Amino acid sequence: MRKNLFASVLTYAAPSANYRGESEENRTVLQKITQGNKDYAVISPEAIRNAVREILRTYDESLCNRERLHNEEQLAVRFKDYPWPERYIDDFFFGYLVADRKQIPKKIQDERNFQFKRDSILRNNLALALEPYRQDSLFTQSPLTADNKDAPWKNAKTSALLHRETTHTAFQFPVALNLNDCKLDDAQNGEQYKHWFRLLLQAFSELNGVAGNAARSYFEMAPKSIVIRLTTSLVAGYDTYGFQPDGNFPEVVQGILEGDYPGDEFILGGALVKDILDEETFQRLSAKGVRLERRANHALDVLSQEVTGQGFLIAVSRG
Repeated sequence: MRKNLFASVLTYAAPSANYRGESEENRTVLQKITQGNKDYAVISPEAIRNAVREILRTYDESLCNRERLHNEEQLAVRFKDYPWPERYIDDFFFGYLVADRKQIPKKIQDERNFQFKRDSILRNNLALALEPYRQDSLFTQSPLTADNKDAPWKNAKTSALLHRETTHTAFQFPVALNLNDCKLDDAQNGEQYKHWFRLLLQAFSELNGVAGNAARSYFEMAPKSIVIRLTTSLVAGYDTYGFQPDGNFPEVVQGILEGDYPGDEFILGGALVKDILDEETFQRLSAKGVRLERRANHALDVLSQEVTGQGFLIAVSRG
């Protein structure tokens, strides 16, 4: 059985002023890193993970232990139970840390064979912009809240000109899982863990709401294209940020054609298959055993079928 799953996701391109770092007076600054001699916007892996958590809650709230509180003065969460990875999908995939062990009753420790610390079995890294930041900015104005004796409340006493750094780009990010950690062959709860694995893949197939931080723009993080590898190797073996500005992934595509990688370990999906590969390359990859899907969610569904024996898409046309 292939034990390790690696995937590289490419999003659609869209303008965005989210994913911001600290503000300088009224200037909202995008978080960026330097690659070569250019700056690229980034999105934290924590923001992606939080969005996946929130999507899983929409599928089945009873499966999740942690809940985000949106009416607090700072980022805040609430737990409905002590950590319990055998019962809660978020504790299982994302892990946890109990800083004060005295909070866990001895009875709970004994009954649950309790772990005070559990590493995340889902690994992901920064989402990196495909195009460099080019010093683009937008200006908007916040309105004055006028004095009015009939108004019950008001915010700022003055108007302000808001300066937001903006970028138009797609983002790419890698994800990794050791399938042994997912306990899919567990004698007692294997079917539950397979169901959870399918829900996780479904969440990535429709990933959204990553921006956070009072975001006002709509930016989808669901895959436009995806490269998936199931392998016994402990590493992906290729640049997991290998998508090029044109949407191609030449290291893997050419590597499979040249025999550098076993084609039957790969599933390619989305625009990479639909728009980038020419007919000859498509046929040569297919002959090498690569599974090729025109839509990224179908590629994830094929992965789900291979790993768990069942997909997560229901009555969806394969067009």
